[in-house]
Amino acid sequence: MRVALVGQDLAEVEELLPARGLERDDISPEVVVSIGGDGTLLWAERDYPGVPKLPMRASETSRKTHNHRFEELLDKLAADTLVEIPQMKLVAESGGRKLYALNDIIFHNAAVTSAVRYRVEINGRLYSDEIIGDGLIVATPFGSTAYYRSITHSLFEVGIGLAFNNTIEPVDHLVLRDCAVIRVTVLRGPALVAADNDPETISLSEGESFTVRKAREPARILSLPEAEAIT
Repeated sequence: MRVALVGQDLAEVEELLPARGLERDDISPEVVVSIGGDGTLLWAERDYPGVPKLPMRASETSRKTHNHRFEELLDKLAADTLVEIPQMKLVAESGGRKLYALNDIIFHNAAVTSAVRYRVEINGRLYSDEIIGDGLIVATPFGSTAYYRSITHSLFEVGIGLAFNNTIEPVDHLVLRDCAVIRVTVLRGPALVAADNDPETISLSEGESFTVRKAREPARILSLPEAEAIT
């Protein structure tokens, strides 16, 4: 099996591959092993979309990566006893540019000294004519433990989460069906659209808009069978 390695402790993990019939191949891998924290997993998904990911923890701050010993997880990978769990992704699009997110799409005021004014439409219907604040977060269930949770103090397991960031308007967070399409138009900017920890962003000025919807292809995350999962 061809395996790409992304993150920390790469030499340590690479030494364990040959004895298990695994070969490092960072060009055309069959599986990507992400060694680090949650941010490393996001980078791995961005670099290798559509390829199964095996997250392994190299940081005590990680919540979504396994903390089992590297040897145990590689044994199970080689034995094909891991379970593949698809995780929904989001795609934000504006002016032909697209950003993909496993965790969340972030819409934020570009100038920290000035709030952004924006309009929100959901499935083609006006939700709010004008909202003033620092922007909003569109999150997946996988990403609901991140920025979305810090704003709403809540989680969700299905659908798409919409959290309004530091708004002065009387609006609450929403959990929409996963077929929802959110359209945001800037009434007063400037503003930025970002995805996960991607350094690439989309800049928006007054009158410009972007949409967010469920991406066609999910992320493919490998995990231990439920009976062996960490509690």
